[in-house]
Amino acid sequence: MGDEPTRCDVLVIGAGPGGGCAALHSARRGLDTMLIEDHPEVGTPVHCGECISDLAVRNLDLDIPDDIIALPVSGIRVIFPDGTAKCLTEHGYVLEKHLFERWIADEAQDAGASFHLQHKLTGMERMEDEDGIFQGWRCTGKGDRFPVEAKVVIDASGVAGVCSKILELNPRPKVIAGVQYEMLDVPTDGYLDFYIWPEYAKKGYLWMIPKNDGRANVGLVTEDKKGAVKALDAFIENTHFKDLEMVNPPWRKGDKVRGFGGTIPISGPHETTHADGLMLIGDAAGFTSPLFEGGSHLALKSAVYAAEVAQQAVAKGDLSADHMARYPRMWKAEFPPYHKILRGKEALYALSDDELSLMARCFPEEMNDMGVRGKGMIVLRLLFRRPSLYFKRIVSAMLAFGYSRAKHYGW
Repeated sequence: MGDEPTRCDVLVIGAGPGGGCAALHSARRGLDTMLIEDHPEVGTPVHCGECISDLAVRNLDLDIPDDIIALPVSGIRVIFPDGTAKCLTEHGYVLEKHLFERWIADEAQDAGASFHLQHKLTGMERMEDEDGIFQGWRCTGKGDRFPVEAKVVIDASGVAGVCSKILELNPRPKVIAGVQYEMLDVPTDGYLDFYIWPEYAKKGYLWMIPKNDGRANVGLVTEDKKGAVKALDAFIENTHFKDLEMVNPPWRKGDKVRGFGGTIPISGPHETTHADGLMLIGDAAGFTSPLFEGGSHLALKSAVYAAEVAQQAVAKGDLSADHMARYPRMWKAEFPPYHKILRGKEALYALSDDELSLMARCFPEEMNDMGVRGKGMIVLRLLFRRPSLYFKRIVSAMLAFGYSRAKHYGW
């Protein structure tokens, strides 16, 4: 197209769950919306465990097609180093995530958004009128629709944080590495199994996320990024997963079986999630649940908020950061108290295997049943058995599990 710009009200960067949702809701609000994705297709490679709670589905008013749901599940089971297992029953779904992302992108197009693959943003320049009032962004990049002139940009580019990087809004977040295999004939009773086993996952955890036909994702996240694959292989070799077959997921082409995954931000929300005509959503804003790193619910909800703020800004002709500041006020009022969860996570990972297992044995079989009185009794029981745990912030560690629940956007 040369130097002739493509003009739109909203440009959404990235067609993951957050980006697709932002484009969908922007288009539904009557905004001229453009969605771009730098990959040649939507949904691949898959970077996450692929699960979402029923509470999230209801909160977002999603009507997910049956063919996208790999398996309805009953909740989370946490397995501690000595094998003690405790359940947190909350119904939800394991998705075929690549199909889920394609579905949302298709819904956005049906609502009127234009969609362009293999378009990568590389530059952003402010547009101002003769009085110096901000009018939007002139975006440049790779792809035949560039340059793009957009009144509002919504960054859903994931942990890469493209707009933050270009505009130097935030430092790069601390990240954790995640990798998983798809395996066959995995025994399951419909719970997501999360293993807090530091031997294999340093400052992280392992998982078994079941799907239909006996398939399951078996993986881990760990701060030891270089040793992640080796640690996962060792976990599989030393557990009941040992003799199960590994296969490539349905979206991957080729015969060689490999793991899949990516990096996840774990620092909490960025200090800056908006600017003149700009909002960051999902992983690009640092929105992941700090204990079990769930991000889909947070990405989807932040996308809804961003679309609402974009519509108001365009309608009023006020694209200033002051006007866009409604966006961080919305997510801060809704999302969980990150500082408390991060403090609890730090305390949890400071416990030894023996201390983790002791804490687990003091939990009820169903962690969903713990009220204030119940939590108090557990603390007293723990401190009676091991008084030194008081100095290891055992209460904060326990609360981290509570904040991983679906109502706190845990999954």
